[in-house]
Amino acid sequence: MVNMRNSNKKNGRLLSIVIPLYNEEENVLQLFKEISYNSRALVVQGLVTDYEIIFINDGSRDNTQKNLIEVKKISKNKVRIIEFRKNFGQTAALKAGFVESKGDIIITMDGDLQNDPADMKNIIKKLDEGYDVVSGWRWQRHDPAKKLLVSRIMNRIRRKLIGDKLHDYGCSLKIYRRDCIKDLQLFGELHRYITAYLFIKGYKIAEIKVNHRPRKAGITKYKNIGRGINGLLDLFFLKFWASFSDRPLHFFGRIGIYQWAIAILITIEQIIKFIFVGKLTFGPFMALALLLVITGLLFIIFGFLSEMITRIYFKDETTYSIKEII
Repeated sequence: MVNMRNSNKKNGRLLSIVIPLYNEEENVLQLFKEISYNSRALVVQGLVTDYEIIFINDGSRDNTQKNLIEVKKISKNKVRIIEFRKNFGQTAALKAGFVESKGDIIITMDGDLQNDPADMKNIIKKLDEGYDVVSGWRWQRHDPAKKLLVSRIMNRIRRKLIGDKLHDYGCSLKIYRRDCIKDLQLFGELHRYITAYLFIKGYKIAEIKVNHRPRKAGITKYKNIGRGINGLLDLFFLKFWASFSDRPLHFFGRIGIYQWAIAILITIEQIIKFIFVGKLTFGPFMALALLLVITGLLFIIFGFLSEMITRIYFKDETTYSIKEII
């Protein structure tokens, strides 16, 4: 196995393949066989020097762990297994896999066999064109119509907010350079938007079409509408964090000022009405103006408090990402 500290030697490049698993007992063995076959081909073709496979058992309640142990026995030390005590979610599983990985490049994929390991060759070649991250695009998806509709809506919203050109953020088949992982902060359920986060940080992102296969065994883990709501909230937070994490006063303060401006316009309108009509009453519009003044003040105060908290947070953090120092 190539040690990460020696991975900078000439033509030496270790590939780490990180795969979260949750109740995928029927898919584990076949997935390992396909990944091993394609990984050996990558070594033969000179695209990588060596490889490792990291399975993260995210609190499975079936025989996933038992089958992983069997895989480990036949893997010739190519497999490592991380077993969670309970189901912590895909973001936590990916984070654990990234921390334990030793590779110069890291590929992630789902454990349900819908991602095709044969596509690893193409995404590595695309990465070698000078990109930092390459994401798969499931341009011919084999998913239920409802899931496809929600995915399309979310992808359009994301492109509008983030400004990237990717078509498919939900595809788990991705490849990262090691530098990206070092600069990545994973929390909540932000596994959906890793590429968006890295795009915001200034990394070069690319996308290629990949094969998407129908699920043959097991059941999908994403069925309820709550997943879409969570994804939307995570996207809003990511946009806020990208644009205003180091200056929250500008975000909350603007909202407060806009409310004050509307309150002033309502007051002027009421004064003009009094001049021409000769009657001034405390009606719904004046009540709205008073409410806007109060809520506007609260937003500005909240902005000041957030600004102070942010300055404490960024005291030992950097708000930039360095590519190279020459």
